[in-house]
Amino acid sequence: MFQKFIKLTTAFALSTGVAVPAYAELSGTLRITSDMSNPAPRAVMEKMAADFDAMHPNLSVDLTVIDREGWKTQIRNSLSANAPDVVNWYAATRMKPYVDAGLFMDISDLWNEPEMAALASTKGAMTLDGKQWGVPYTYYQWGVYYRQDIFGKLGLSEPKNWSEELSNCQALLDAGVKCYSIGTKFLWTAGGWFDYINSRTNGYDFHIELATGQVAWTDDRVRAAFANWRQLIDMGAFIDDHQTYSWQEALPFVIDGKAAAYLMGNFAVAPLRAGGLTDDQLDFYQFPVINSDVDYAEDAPTDTFHIASGAKNVEAAKAFLLYVTSPDVQTEINSGDALGQLPVNAKASVSDDKFIQQGFDMLSNNAGGGIMQFFDRDFPAEMASVGMEGLQEFMVFPDNLDDILERLEDARQRIYN
Repeated sequence: MFQKFIKLTTAFALSTGVAVPAYAELSGTLRITSDMSNPAPRAVMEKMAADFDAMHPNLSVDLTVIDREGWKTQIRNSLSANAPDVVNWYAATRMKPYVDAGLFMDISDLWNEPEMAALASTKGAMTLDGKQWGVPYTYYQWGVYYRQDIFGKLGLSEPKNWSEELSNCQALLDAGVKCYSIGTKFLWTAGGWFDYINSRTNGYDFHIELATGQVAWTDDRVRAAFANWRQLIDMGAFIDDHQTYSWQEALPFVIDGKAAAYLMGNFAVAPLRAGGLTDDQLDFYQFPVINSDVDYAEDAPTDTFHIASGAKNVEAAKAFLLYVTSPDVQTEINSGDALGQLPVNAKASVSDDKFIQQGFDMLSNNAGGGIMQFFDRDFPAEMASVGMEGLQEFMVFPDNLDDILERLEDARQRIYN
């Protein structure tokens, strides 16, 4: 599980000339613990560490790579005794236990550096108690992937608001096509639908307040979100028996034209293409506005770096965080032959894949409401589990809403207190 290389030599090619003037004379040892253990991410992490080492002749970078699932159970102990300087983790609520325990360092000063303005879309996701506790290095967009050829035949345009969404959906149903495919067998896909309808109804701040236990599930604003969702359910917008399908098993409905769209992460593009859809048939749009008083918030699960509160080489750790968030590095590590995801830095470049381009533009320029981390990351694990069960049940039995909300409220009072 543990693999280590002690001293990274300057024999590695330095791929970027990123300079960090404020930390030019780094020395000592920089200890990094990473959970980027799968082959492609591991290669990315090793190269970043090697390149940063090569930039600073008097600094030794000591990298430990731990299996991602293993790291979830080990991170607290690792941060508590002889902590490394820098660690991988996740944004928003997932970092809260380590912030509350005093194990992550407040790096608000770093976020005041001018270059960090290019990361503004994720600042909210890195903020707790008005302070910033880490930096993002990669994310990916969610949105509506749809059959533009079917839309074209029916004379439909991408919906910009809820009225247009419902009108499009009715036209599709009248033509014998379901509006959306979804597979809720493993629950989390229903969480994506709630994220979007709740945030479009009530806004990002409310979404986070609910996720952090500050709002009752029986609140009228929560009910308003479910009422909007029910409009689609009552129309018959979703494929039948979706609770029996995984997200992959629901893909053929879109491929075969039995459903026109799929609310999903960008990872759905590859299997849709593999199923035979061309980019002339498949397109993408941002989930439409429901309440014009709230700005767009987007699901974009974000992976992060943090400085341990027990870090011994804080200067080098801050320099490394500036390095990994710089445009050139974010461009390189998120390229198609590396992580294959989106750079967070708005000044970075992305591949010419149209969905990557559209997602980057959306998250960089049209996500002013904030970046959500997805239901099962924004909510504590136990609440997420109970919550997603309720969301799936609502999609199948919407008349059960009162009972579902009472159960979720009981769980909230138990879990957060």
